[in-house]
Amino acid sequence: QVQLVESGGGLVQPGGSLRLSCAASVSIFGKYTVAWYRQGPGKQRELVARIPAGGMANCHDSVKARFSISRDNAKKMVTLQMNDLKREDTAVYYCKLQSAPYDYWGQGTQVTVSS
Repeated sequence: QVQLVESGGGLVQPGGSLRLSCAASVSIFGKYTVAWYRQGPGKQRELVARIPAGGMANCHDSVKARFSISRDNAKKMVTLQMNDLKREDTAVYYCKLQSAPYDYWGQGTQVTVSS
């Protein structure tokens, strides 16, 4: 059973930064693609960033100048560094691990950008 636990969310002022982490309980973390999604109020869940196993990380165009994704295979963790946060970044952020044909999701962590 794969479990993903996100942490690092919270309340931050516009222009601030947060670092989200996702810890995975899986035997060989390095062989999986992992990603961060978010779901804002009244919105559909959307892809924020993904990092394939051994591949190049990429972020959605709307955040790539401000966010970055990285992974530590030894620690079985993926992180999302978010800088220059904007009110529209307010959402629940979810970690996803792809193990075809299954996707595994964390419980989500709330990020609120407000003054």
